[in-house]
This record gives sequence, C-alpha cells and structure tokens, in this order.
Amino acid sequence: MGDPAGIGGDVALMAWTKRTTDAIPPFALIDDANRLRALAARLGVTVPVVEVSRPADASAVFADALPVLPLATPLAAPVEPGRPEPANAPAIVAAIAQAVALVQAGEAAAVVTNPINKQVLHAAGFPHPGHTEYLAALAGGGAVPVMMLACTQLRVVPVTIHLSLRAAVDALTTDAIVTCGRITAEALRRHWGFNAPRLAVAGLNPHAGEGGDMGREEIDLIAPAIARLRAEGIAVIGPAPADTLFHPEARATYDAALCMYHDQALIPIKTIDFHGGVNVTLGLPFVRTSPDHGTAYAIAGTGQANESSLRAALRMAADMTRKAN
Repeated sequence: MGDPAGIGGDVALMAWTKRTTDAIPPFALIDDANRLRALAARLGVTVPVVEVSRPADASAVFADALPVLPLATPLAAPVEPGRPEPANAPAIVAAIAQAVALVQAGEAAAVVTNPINKQVLHAAGFPHPGHTEYLAALAGGGAVPVMMLACTQLRVVPVTIHLSLRAAVDALTTDAIVTCGRITAEALRRHWGFNAPRLAVAGLNPHAGEGGDMGREEIDLIAPAIARLRAEGIAVIGPAPADTLFHPEARATYDAALCMYHDQALIPIKTIDFHGGVNVTLGLPFVRTSPDHGTAYAIAGTGQANESSLRAALRMAADMTRKAN
C-alpha cells in the first residue's frame, strides 16, 4: 500500500488498467478495498475492486478486477489524498510486514512496495531509517541490504545512501565497497542472468582523484576494494571518473556501476529514465522492488501521477523471480 495519502493507490489503480497492453504480471494489492473504490471514483477510472483472502486467488480475478488483500492492521483514521496521517502509520508498517510474510511463506513471488514517508512513520515511533532497513529486519537480521536503482539502460548501486555529502565521504570504506560489489555481482548472476557480471566503480573525486592531486580516496579506499573484488574473480573496472561513466559507450562496458554517494548514482539514472526507474533491494532472501519516486502528496488523488515506475517495478520483480537460480 505505502502511504495511503500519497500516490500509491493512484499508480496501483492505473497500473491495473495497463495489465494487458503493458504485460503487467498478476498482483494482489494489500490495501483497504473501500478506500480504493472511493479513490477510483475520485480519479474517474473504472477499476472493479475485489477482495481476496490469499495471493493465489489473484490470478483468477486479475483479468477482470484488481485483487485486494485486506490490511492486517486496519487504517485508524480517514484517508485524504495529500494529507499524511501518523495515526495510519501502524497500518502502513503492518502492510509491509504482511507482504514479506506472504513471500516468506511461498504464497507470493515477490514484494513490491509503494512509497512511504519516513517522517510520518518516525512521528509514530517507527524505529528504522526506512523501507530498506525494515525489510532487512523482517528478513531475520542477518541480511545486508544494498540499494540498486535500475532501468533498461543502466543499473547503479550507491555505496553510501541517505547521508549528507560530508557524512558520506566520512562513511566510505574499502569494506563497504567490497560488500556492495559482492552482493551486486551475486544479484546480477542470480536475478539478471549474467554468468560473468561486470562492475564499474566510480571514483569519489573529480577525475577520480587525478593520481592523488584531487584527493586520495581513490588510492587509499577505492583501488584496494577493486583489487579485493578482482581477487575473488569479479570483473571490475575503475576507479573511473564519474563524469565519463554514464554515456552510452561507457555503459556498454559494464552491467552495473558502484557509486560512492547517493546523487552520483541517482542523477544519471533519473536523467536517463525518470519515470521508468526501479528501486531494487539486493541482499535480501526475497525479491523486493519499488517505484523510484516518493509519495508525491501534492498530486495525490488528482489523476496526475505517472504509474510508469510501478509498472516497471512489477515487471522487474516478475523477471527477477523467473531468473532466480
């Protein structure tokens, strides 16, 4: 469901309307059926909503109606698009746990999460920084989650994520780069079918430090990580200057790029495919994808939301599950 005050319901309804033209795999939406019916009427879209008791029932009704699994924890307050309500945080959190439990039980193939607002959840006492960390906890605590952003032309993995630039530089370590590289290479093998995945590693500084003249992180942190990954049999290039790593000719030389901080990864992918990017959590014992956008409160319930990223997230989840080995 995600945050019901955001555009999660909007894009889910619209994704169902494209189920045939865009080959959307059957999915069951964990949500409140009555709120979805009201939202469909508000948006002026014809989407029959049918409650199902288990994911296995979704395929039987998906062609004719949107299958909805009732929330394990009901919404505590009325939902108004664009107006987040901390009282509904328990329902939002429980829906994530419900989805993971269904996948862990083998009743569903993958988890696709609609956007949440971390501030809303934190105001209600949610102890995790965000989706990724909560999913790792639900997986049993031993998982090391790694965030990948993916579209048809590019896959990027930020080694440091939601930190200030200054804090990201301080947090960058050789071990962190190696861990991200290992998990990314394994995911490329398991879920994308690359027998010998190729990684590119971006430098941190302009011109990848230019031999130490513009910073020593490439020499002291990044190059040792690349050497360790190569010693493990992983094909790696770098440290590469980030300003020449994302044009078409460069992208043809690797299957995923490890980036040193958030914007170094997200700027190129959102420039290349703003509406079609997908957030994938690697390192979990189940497949999880998500649209690469936020709750977009300003346009929730207006019919302006673009469902392309959710459609891509649903298709990618299905593809990753089919290719798992």
